[in-house]
Amino acid sequence: METSPTSEQSSLVITSQLWQKSGKCPKGTIPVRRSKNREEDQTPSPFKQLKLQINHSKAILITEGYNYAGVKGDIKVWNPHVESDDEYSTSRVSLRSGPYYNFECVEAGWAVNPSVYGDRQTRLFVYWTADAANVTGCFDLTCPGFVQTSNEIALGAAIYPISVFEGLPYQITLFIYKDPTTNNLWVQYGERTNIGYWPENLFGRLSRGAESAEWGGDVYSSMIGKSPHTKTAMGNGHFPDYISGNSGFVKRMRILDISLNLKFPEWVTSYADEYYCYRTTYVGDYIEDPEFYFGGPGRNPRCP
Repeated sequence: METSPTSEQSSLVITSQLWQKSGKCPKGTIPVRRSKNREEDQTPSPFKQLKLQINHSKAILITEGYNYAGVKGDIKVWNPHVESDDEYSTSRVSLRSGPYYNFECVEAGWAVNPSVYGDRQTRLFVYWTADAANVTGCFDLTCPGFVQTSNEIALGAAIYPISVFEGLPYQITLFIYKDPTTNNLWVQYGERTNIGYWPENLFGRLSRGAESAEWGGDVYSSMIGKSPHTKTAMGNGHFPDYISGNSGFVKRMRILDISLNLKFPEWVTSYADEYYCYRTTYVGDYIEDPEFYFGGPGRNPRCP
């Protein structure tokens, strides 16, 4: 599918990828991130073994109760502190189906993930879990499934520039949507660049549509819910700040309904697994377009 449902333009500052300063790939080829360690891609990531949301802490805005064909949002880009090499922090949009103990999901956003990428730079990612393909969690192209089509956008590439405290709000726009003809799930970067797609046959429940859509942050650590709690940050490490915007946020939140209408959902609720570690603030009153703020530092005096 070459195009996606029509939508309005973002007013925020768009980011790019560092590798693009050196040029771009010819038509018919795709950019593939070069691993710093050849053995790195052969070593099973601990995150690929996850089925339940064990050791995760989420601060999200969620809508459910309908059949969703897509999810979209403008996500502010930060570079949060990640304490240990086996931890990660993401800000993303997501579609999900199924119960918590046996769900399927697709996600797209930015991540600081040393185990997968070998450093602590902020990088573009896609992630998926699928019963039909027997995949219990996969990032980017590290296992068969996601089909990349773009020669302009590289999965796992560093994002540039990054927002700084009291600086410009650099952001990426990501849109996951179902092609009504093939039922493939596409990922769009910005307003017109399709990165690639997940084929319909990878999924069971999700191939029939998503039961929920999410926006927000996720931290993975074996020290979630334990003491001492991880210091891995979500967003930029600050609790939600809707006055100055100096925290994680998602704006222009949209869902694609089964009639292919791109719109703000009729019903939403915010949720945080660990209120004293990572929080949420939903701003829906007295503004033209609702906004969602989230994040936190992890360990602090109230999250010991």
